[in-house]
Amino acid sequence: MNKKALIILAATALATTAAPLDDELKYYLDRHNVQDEGYEMVAHYAQYGDTLLSQLPRSPLQLLNIGHWKGISRQHTGMERDTSQRIIIGHYEADTLVSGIRTDSFSVYSGDFANGLAHGHGACLTDDGTYYEGQWTADSRHGFGFAIAPGTHIRVGQWKDDKYLGERMKYTSERIYGIDISRYQHGKGSKKFPIYWDRLRISYLGSKNQQHAADTVDYPVSFVFIKSTESTSIRNPYYAQDYLNARRQGIPIGAYHFFSCRVTGSAQAEYFLQNTLFRQGDLPPVLDLEPTHAQIAAMGGTDALFASVRAWLKAVERRTGVKPILYVSQMFVNRYLADAPDLKRDYQVWIARYGEYKPDVKLAVWQLSPNGRVRGITGEVDINVFNGYRTQWEEFLETASIRQ
Repeated sequence: MNKKALIILAATALATTAAPLDDELKYYLDRHNVQDEGYEMVAHYAQYGDTLLSQLPRSPLQLLNIGHWKGISRQHTGMERDTSQRIIIGHYEADTLVSGIRTDSFSVYSGDFANGLAHGHGACLTDDGTYYEGQWTADSRHGFGFAIAPGTHIRVGQWKDDKYLGERMKYTSERIYGIDISRYQHGKGSKKFPIYWDRLRISYLGSKNQQHAADTVDYPVSFVFIKSTESTSIRNPYYAQDYLNARRQGIPIGAYHFFSCRVTGSAQAEYFLQNTLFRQGDLPPVLDLEPTHAQIAAMGGTDALFASVRAWLKAVERRTGVKPILYVSQMFVNRYLADAPDLKRDYQVWIARYGEYKPDVKLAVWQLSPNGRVRGITGEVDINVFNGYRTQWEEFLETASIRQ
């Protein structure tokens, strides 16, 4: 049995949740292309995952009927049991198991072996419906691979000792990059700096991401989000001028509001709407949600927080005609967002995660660095990348932007 056969078995085991898994694969393939590590592996799974199943074993007993071996010399194909009593039908070279298929009552593995353990490239299907294909070291998922299972989204990227680390993105000129700015890009204290909007080019992706650039970093700024308001009393004094200057350069613009736990969401929405420009073609408005644990507790917990957030989102959507984007940190996603599944389901996410690996959520925009560099702006700038390529970006502009 080979990897294709195991892929077929995976498709059968996951048949009861075929529609959600099809959606997962479709989403992944829609947001990636052949430049991305692992794309062809996932595409192969999507293409061949529902092929015929007649050659597949359903139990360790059936597996014994697959192999053919030559006596005890084990120079070609043979069978053995490992120390855990798992049955292995494998290919041997110089009496050493190098590849094959292994099964027990919990899983089926097909791929490379070393010292009797999964090592190298291989695929595994477990009895809970989880399918993994990729690199292994000493029976652990280790290196590049992808996993898909009922009730979860597809995980493609780097693994270490059976733990998923995330997708390592390759930065190329084909990706869609943008920035977000506030008054701090105009200086601090008595030092004031202009933004030269006609010169903007991203020249540095930040300390943790520059090394993964596939070419010289000299990327256009394809979008900008500008801070407009905070709470119900703070305005960015540079917002209106930055908005007009960006618009003159033809750069798609969005505005964001920094949320406060001390004022109702509806009052903050009204303040934001009164002090922000909205024109046809502008990007969706954004709610910047960065409360501390103490602030959430002080306002009455996550139920109170998300009630206020929903009030802001709904009020802004009614006025602008588009769903706002929710800006959160990776910590907020891990700690709180599960308490608001409707927000996670109904609103696009812009996430801040300053690390090597892409956030493990479905998202619109990833803020990948707080210390990038942009020609035309003095000092450090937040660098963002859209989750997709040109086709998806154009679709986003068409469907998510303000139309009224």
